[in-house]
Amino acid sequence: MLLFAADYYDKDSMNEQIDRFFEDEDEEYLEEETLRIEEEGGSLDEISIPAFLTDGRDQIRAKTLAIVEHIPELDKLLDEKIQGWNTLRIGKTELALLRLALYEMRYDDSISDAVAINEAVELAKKYGQEKSGEFVNGVLAKFALG
Repeated sequence: MLLFAADYYDKDSMNEQIDRFFEDEDEEYLEEETLRIEEEGGSLDEISIPAFLTDGRDQIRAKTLAIVEHIPELDKLLDEKIQGWNTLRIGKTELALLRLALYEMRYDDSISDAVAINEAVELAKKYGQEKSGEFVNGVLAKFALG
């Protein structure tokens, strides 16, 4: 969601946008979630976890700002790989997901390329249009293959 906003705000105001994102505790995406864990023998256990823990906020801020810093480079790489398209024509949801995954593939050694691609594809299916998952997968596969 924060990367989606990056196209509407300049780099200097992203810290303020991140602050606003975390201030709104009543929003659905910041609410507590229930996690159901199936234990051996088929019994279920439920635990409640906050969607964003305090420690996670620092990581989200740092990663968002790092990706925003690399947007010109990421967009250039995307423009070079995508035939018949460019970053100006890609839907904003798909573009945010491509930037995130490509950043993870290039700069985040703690995340494998396969995981970065899979997560981007799943988010594209959930938040994008009907064929967004296929599009995101196809673009990112070009980077994974070299």
